[in-house]
Amino acid sequence: MANVEVSLKETMTSIEGAMGAALVDYTSGMALGTLGGGKELDLTVAAAGNTDVIRAKVRTMEMLGLKDEIEDVLITLGGQYHLIRLLKGRGHGGLFLYLVLDKGQSNLAMARHQLKRIEAALEL
Repeated sequence: MANVEVSLKETMTSIEGAMGAALVDYTSGMALGTLGGGKELDLTVAAAGNTDVIRAKVRTMEMLGLKDEIEDVLITLGGQYHLIRLLKGRGHGGLFLYLVLDKGQSNLAMARHQLKRIEAALEL
């Protein structure tokens, strides 16, 4: 089992093209941990903004009467992928892993697979 710091380090080192990663509480919009990013990628601002994305999708699913769970959300930009993976089980409710990938250096399918593996090992 891995803590937040170890999980974020694993995310950044094991996923090719990773530019930044965060663990976010979408009830508050606060990042519980960040790694990577930089001047042009403020992960704290991104965490708060993506909280709004998740809240909107959850509300929409409720209005539609969908009885399913969000696995992940992908936002594709010209040069980046932004991947949001909602955590499930073991007290992880209300949390998501946020990953920014360089589109030209990453494999989206492998990144999703690795995030799922990292989620399974995360212990809060």
